[in-house]
Amino acid sequence: MWFRGERKHFFGGFMKKDIHPDFHTIYVVMTNGEKFATRSTYGKEGDVINLDVDPLTHPAWTGSGQKLIDSAGQIGKFGKRYPGLK
Repeated sequence: MWFRGERKHFFGGFMKKDIHPDFHTIYVVMTNGEKFATRSTYGKEGDVINLDVDPLTHPAWTGSGQKLIDSAGQIGKFGKRYPGLK
């Protein structure tokens, strides 16, 4: 939207100065030692984040280590209530 010869953002103007965090390059080290650079507001320029859990090791992404825990026989109760769905 044009207003008095200046270009303004539709929702109220440009970004305010001196209120936004510094956006810089940091390094992330995965659990297998692989290292990559990314940009973030975390820490200072060149800081390193060492991950304890990442997509290479977490069961949510790998699909390993998942166990079905039947606490108090809930699966058995469901099977008795709905025998055709087992």
